[in-house]
Amino acid sequence: MSLRAFLQFCDILEREGGLQPTRRATIEEQVAKTLYILAKNAKNRSIQFWFRRAIDGTHIRVKVSPLDAPKYRGRKEYPTQNVLAACTFDLKFTYVLTGWEGTASDSRIIKDALKREDKLIIPEGKFYLVDAGFMLKSGLITPYRGVRYHLKEYSNNPPQNAKELFNLRHAALRNAIERAFGVLKRRFEILRGGTESFYGVRTQNLIILACCIIHNFLMGVDPDEDLIAEVDMELRNQENSQQTRTSREEEEDASRGEMLRDVITADMWHNYKNC
Repeated sequence: MSLRAFLQFCDILEREGGLQPTRRATIEEQVAKTLYILAKNAKNRSIQFWFRRAIDGTHIRVKVSPLDAPKYRGRKEYPTQNVLAACTFDLKFTYVLTGWEGTASDSRIIKDALKREDKLIIPEGKFYLVDAGFMLKSGLITPYRGVRYHLKEYSNNPPQNAKELFNLRHAALRNAIERAFGVLKRRFEILRGGTESFYGVRTQNLIILACCIIHNFLMGVDPDEDLIAEVDMELRNQENSQQTRTSREEEEDASRGEMLRDVITADMWHNYKNC
């Protein structure tokens, strides 16, 4: 199936068949997965092999002393802590690391998450999707630099090569963590940062973890599709780009990650062209 035919097919399924994006996948991804299963006689599990979950950080307002304020005043004009979290593609949190100052970079926090006692575990053969603010390594897959990435950039101009296809699918899947954060903050006003926090870092850490636990429960029994739709609309109007730096000691692992990403990309493109 050609790219033009594929997109026309997706349009027909949406317009006449009522197919809608879900919490887990865009329309194009749903159709591509189905065609792959039908054409290759593959199990659904096999096409979810590449990526396990998505990881990102979010800033949550915190109350600190004037002495500590500079450490916590990062990208925001007020003190925040940078909370690292991983989530599944159905928007449930699987790992949450709180307490880092707002000035701490995502790369610095993920290094701590991978080494601490209650560390983030990356199962062998699985990979977490991360944005360009993280380092590329064998278990953390970033998008290609210098290649269009945001979903809206592909709305009227489909991918033209393997790297663009990879970035499109990376963005569609990694979008889960941004959606999870969006839903979490809309559910719990205490996390949104509209006003100064009443609580210090230790108490707020417990509040964040409690909110994530309640969020996971609600996503299983009462996900609130209207709330999710509001978050999706908000995210469609946003574009975020981040920069990252890789230290010398990380180059070897980054090289392995780059090779792994290239293999996945080539396989994706081959299947995409032959659907």
